[in-house]
Amino acid sequence: MNLYDVIVRPVVTEKAVTKKDDQRTLCFEVAPAATKTEIKHAVEKLFKVKVSEVRTASFLGKLRRRGRFAGYRSDWKKAYVVLKTGQKVPEYAEI
Repeated sequence: MNLYDVIVRPVVTEKAVTKKDDQRTLCFEVAPAATKTEIKHAVEKLFKVKVSEVRTASFLGKLRRRGRFAGYRSDWKKAYVVLKTGQKVPEYAEI
């Protein structure tokens, strides 16, 4: 996989920003087929930092209705990437 195929987008929520500031943990939406090793290499190459740990969580798409029509959102995967101590936490706007 290409680096940009592995990491879809950063997750910028209140919880994710708090984790980034307090626990040196970055949060990304990643490709559902991406492994922890691929995610680690992609973050290290893109942000030029050292990664100590990667945790992932998979989410099933929710049922959404528009009037009488119903469908499902896509399934997606989230990765929490913990940086090694001494590494500068990157800002997403600097990319």
